[in-house]
Amino acid sequence: MRRDRSRFEAGEIAFIVWHEQWDANIHRHADQGVILVVEGEAGGKPVPLLRFHCFDVERSYVYAPEGKNRICRIDPIADGNPIGWSVRQLRTRLPEMLAAAGYEEIAARVDLGRVAAILGDVERAARDAFLNGRRTVKHNRGTEIFEAGAIRFGLEMRDLGDDGGLAIHVLSDLVGAPSDAYAEETEILAFDCFRELPHYHYGPRNKNHRIYWDKTLVPDPLEWTLERFRAGKLRPMIEAAGYPGVAADLDEDLIASLLPAIEAKAREMQPKEAG
Repeated sequence: MRRDRSRFEAGEIAFIVWHEQWDANIHRHADQGVILVVEGEAGGKPVPLLRFHCFDVERSYVYAPEGKNRICRIDPIADGNPIGWSVRQLRTRLPEMLAAAGYEEIAARVDLGRVAAILGDVERAARDAFLNGRRTVKHNRGTEIFEAGAIRFGLEMRDLGDDGGLAIHVLSDLVGAPSDAYAEETEILAFDCFRELPHYHYGPRNKNHRIYWDKTLVPDPLEWTLERFRAGKLRPMIEAAGYPGVAADLDEDLIASLLPAIEAKAREMQPKEAG
């Protein structure tokens, strides 16, 4: 999903920055981050010459996205932060990259002084978009609560007008104990078993990597969710959501003992919306 774009003119070229969220099974994969595009005029119209993906997962750059579309990877270990790395390449290797994209004439005309003068603003805009453009979500905690040691499950029926259904929230107290005035309960996973657009979230309040189920292969999202709970997938899913400490404290025997009651309540609640 695209938000407002920031545009920075530098003579023959312009830099465009925006935040984007990708949803799995709609886009390439579940992800969020910043896109940085170098734009210029070719064939009498503005075209993207280079594109940088500075996402949580997708870290890559593309030569001539609407032409040769050559994709190269930014190595998160060797190259470091993708925004800082991308700006460094623009500062030091921009003509070479434009030529490699097939835009030698534009590369020859680029005013590197104007580029250098504007790249600080480009970087600030990209870092701001990465931090403040992120789309997160805060759901209700649920109406039926099941305590399970380091986590708790919250079940509720959600009504979104033209959609809705059973939601299962996986919650944890990341700060303090429940009895503390400063306690902070956080939703770490969410499973929205909706009629029309069923999906689930890794870290709704931080990463918010959202995956829509393929309804052809997953006709019953509730059963899919319960199967993952039974199969012991909660621990790696919580780790992937960004909460390794919570995952390490899971009591899987306790969770297994609660699953029959959670399933019974979920199936009791679900038909009320369907009917």
